[in-house]
Amino acid sequence: MFEIGVITKPQGIRGELRVFPTTDDPSRFALLVGEEILLQQGNGTKPYKLLGARQHKGFVLIKLDGISDRNMAETLMRSTILISDEKALPLEDGEYFVRDLVGLNIETETGEHIGSLSRVLNTNANDVYVIEAAEGDSFMIPAIKSVVLSVSLPEKKMVVRLMDGLRELKI
Repeated sequence: MFEIGVITKPQGIRGELRVFPTTDDPSRFALLVGEEILLQQGNGTKPYKLLGARQHKGFVLIKLDGISDRNMAETLMRSTILISDEKALPLEDGEYFVRDLVGLNIETETGEHIGSLSRVLNTNANDVYVIEAAEGDSFMIPAIKSVVLSVSLPEKKMVVRLMDGLRELKI
C-alpha cells in the first residue's frame, strides 16, 4: 500500500475533507475519482469510494461516498489515505518509491560502507536522506545527482559522493 495523503480537517458542512498530500503529484487524486481508497486510523483500515477531488491552496479537497456532513467528516481527521500498488503512478527513470529506498546500504564511491538510509525528508528544494551511520550517529545528505551517484534496488545499495563536512553534521 502507498500513502498519498493525510486528512487534516473537514472542509465546509457537506462532508468534504481537506487533505495534506504526501505524494509528489497531488493531481493524482483526480485520477482516482470513482476508485476505492483506504483510510487508515490507528491499526484499522476502511474502504471508501472517492467521489471527487480538487486542488485548493496547496491541499486537496476530497468527497467520499457515505460522508455527507461535517460531523461525519470530523471522525476521519488524521486518517492516512492509502492506495494499492496497482493504483500507483508509474515511475520515471531514476525515480524510486521512498519505501524501496529506506533500508538501503549506503557506500561511498570508494566502497566504504557508511550506514543505511533510515528516513527520507521532503523539503521544498529536494529530498534529504537521513543516514544512520554504523557508529549509531545520524547525518543527512541531499538527494541530488552530484551526491547520489547510483541506486541498485536488487543489491540494496546506494553509492554516494560525500561533500566535505556532511558526516560531521550529526542530527
